Amino acid sequence: MTPLKLVTIIAEDVLEDTLAKEITALGAKGYTVVTVRGKGEQGMRENLWEGENVKIETIVSDEVALKILAHLQRKYFDKYAMVAYVTDVHVVRTQHFT
Repeated sequence: MTPLKLVTIIAEDVLEDTLAKEITALGAKGYTVVTVRGKGEQGMRENLWEGENVKIETIVSDEVALKILAHLQRKYFDKYAMVAYVTDVHVVRTQHFT
């Protein structure tokens, strides 16, 4: 098994396509997107007019994880309700991710 990083981004659904393109351009070979809901610092969305949240996950090298996080911090954190975090993972099919 190969140690890699799981980057998880929770963001407004309006950003989904843009974020997917950007993380791919930064080196991610793929990603998974699911619609999510919950409550955080900014509360809960009151209705569907406000949109939904998505969770985007990608498994990448340490280097790519740092690039993605730096990009998100630079471009999005001050303007959007967004959370991003990294988890250590071990994968079996390494060629799918590197």
